[in-house]
Amino acid sequence: MRILHTMLRVGNLQDSINFYTEVLGMKLLRQKEYPDGKFTLAFVGYGDESDNTVIELTHNWDTEHYDIGAGFGHLALEVDDVYQATDDIRKRGGKIIRDAGPMNAGSTIIAFVEDPDGYQIELIGKKP
Repeated sequence: MRILHTMLRVGNLQDSINFYTEVLGMKLLRQKEYPDGKFTLAFVGYGDESDNTVIELTHNWDTEHYDIGAGFGHLALEVDDVYQATDDIRKRGGKIIRDAGPMNAGSTIIAFVEDPDGYQIELIGKKP
């Protein structure tokens, strides 16, 4: 068994695709409209779905906004250099909600970014 994807409901599909591809550097792997269900699915990730876990962006055509809820925490991405990643994301228009630095009560370097729908993405420095 393996994890295939995480699904996020998004209010504006193109804004979300732009964020994950242009700001975080993922690729749009596939996208399909389902007119009978009035929704579109777009899958983004850093590599082919056969070998990588990806994110499914679900856009219900009649919903522009979702409440994230108290149960959701964040997605996490490993990066080589958290300081450089936050600088790059900021330059590409991404919203940094916690600058790079050591985590509370630890030494791992982390930062947090927010996507257009308010989902938080943690950047975690690669361990040597």
